[in-house]
Amino acid sequence: MSNSPHGGVLKDLVARDAPNQAALKLAAAGLPSVVLTERNLCDLELILNGGFSPLEGFLNQRDYESVISNMRLADGSLWPIPINLDVSQEQINALGLRHGARLVLRDPIDDAALAILTIDDIYAPDKHREAALVFGDDDLAHPAVHYLHHETKQFYVGGKLEAIQLSSHYDYVENRYTPTELRAHFKKLNWTRVVAFQTRNPMHRAHRELTVRAARERQCNVLIHPVVGMTKPGDIDHYTRVRVYKAILPKYPQGMAALSLLPLAMRMGGPREALWHAIIRKNYGCTHFIIGRDHAGPGKNSKGDDFYGPYDAQDLVAKYKDELHIEVVPFQMVAYVPDTDEYVPQDQVPAGTKTLNISGTELRRRLKTGAAIPDWFTYPDVQKILRSQNPPRSKQGFTVFLTGYWNSGASTIAEALQVVLNQDGQRPTTLLKGETIRSELSTELGFSKKDRDTNVSRIAFVAGEITKCGGAVIASPIAPYAAARKAAKKTISEQGGFFLVHVATPIDYCISTDRTGTYAKAKSGLIKGFTGIDDPYEAPEKPDLRVDASIHSVSQIVHEIVLLLEKEGYIGER
Repeated sequence: MSNSPHGGVLKDLVARDAPNQAALKLAAAGLPSVVLTERNLCDLELILNGGFSPLEGFLNQRDYESVISNMRLADGSLWPIPINLDVSQEQINALGLRHGARLVLRDPIDDAALAILTIDDIYAPDKHREAALVFGDDDLAHPAVHYLHHETKQFYVGGKLEAIQLSSHYDYVENRYTPTELRAHFKKLNWTRVVAFQTRNPMHRAHRELTVRAARERQCNVLIHPVVGMTKPGDIDHYTRVRVYKAILPKYPQGMAALSLLPLAMRMGGPREALWHAIIRKNYGCTHFIIGRDHAGPGKNSKGDDFYGPYDAQDLVAKYKDELHIEVVPFQMVAYVPDTDEYVPQDQVPAGTKTLNISGTELRRRLKTGAAIPDWFTYPDVQKILRSQNPPRSKQGFTVFLTGYWNSGASTIAEALQVVLNQDGQRPTTLLKGETIRSELSTELGFSKKDRDTNVSRIAFVAGEITKCGGAVIASPIAPYAAARKAAKKTISEQGGFFLVHVATPIDYCISTDRTGTYAKAKSGLIKGFTGIDDPYEAPEKPDLRVDASIHSVSQIVHEIVLLLEKEGYIGER
């Protein structure tokens, strides 16, 4: 039979409140409501379906203080991670939030009412203390600490929940099991001993080998239980990862393994998170749980050191093994031995034996550059999936973002570059000139700093979407402010290549070659807020390329940009 839930009873609030669903929906229509953040939504789903048993709501202050200080709820139950609903002072005032009030929690996708919270208390946490106690450091290099200080609102609202419905999912529905459903699935399969494998990355041959070894040693079946909620920024998207998991599942012996997706918002909290993960897998009915080296570690801190030791997570979970009632299986690192064509635990490799491995960083490099990935590392069908989502740079989109004074030559350079790239024919090329965006997308905007930043943000959004689809974009706004350019780079770089070209033509040259008299009008005061006259231009400190149209011809400048794109692998074939 499946493992007993944490606390002895599975808190499936959806099943508990199903008889009252119609009444709860009716009540929700007349109550104040908040739209949940992505993290809130993940947390709520696991509270409602029992994945966070014994929780029945978001933590009140008494439970919160106990959790961050002692890793226990106020009643003494082991619980290492605070689960909070954050609200702002504006929301408190506008919605009349107070003790005893009822608050509807809504889905950010379709605005559906998911649950009703009866408020126990509202309190302002000490975020610095929370970071230090829960994550071991108040360092903004930690993604959860950064989220705490930059995304989490000022107040927490604690209270019990009444479930209306779970949020709707439209992807991989057949693999999304609640704890109740997964326990029933195990029973149907006659699985009594199940080892869960937690992952937020694609799986390869080594992962298949270590999970099979764990199953063999513990006489278990294998549950591949990947996180498909919020993971570490920069991780491969869950759509790609799930396709990989589905491709690797047939590599196991028939009936050995199953796949279930976990809608968890990870905190990358190392040891505490490992303990949390073990409790969650216990709630899902698993009897064993694999904990790896630096489990749920976020990487390096701002000083360049690891946030956690490599085996801190295993050590902390082992400390509570008698209370957890789920057996931890330490992750055995395996290495490929080419002489015998097999994966062997590193501690069993004879001294002097040649081994091979490819790190995650090296895999990403090979995917980006199109370099070969050997079959001993991953399966051909897995490699095909990863390459389809991570094409070589010659197949990726990119944006060339030109910035400079008005009449610096940026627009002319942009038009000439578009002609050259169209001539190449390697990918469709879109030109986003400043005046075109102004007339088509930003007609209501003026030239205040706020409006200028909004205009650049819109350009970045459009450029990012085109870049994501593999196209080339040439944007040539004036973009005078460094912060807006930095934000644009962040938006676009998440989708493909980004190249900042500073057209550093001197202002005097721009004025002297202005045949329209625009600069003269600005100098006389007829035009206000004109860049370079009575509004500043913050020159880029480290552009990818700096050019000057007063010195070099447009053809020469375009050639320099083409050489830059070729150097980085975005045009031409290697």
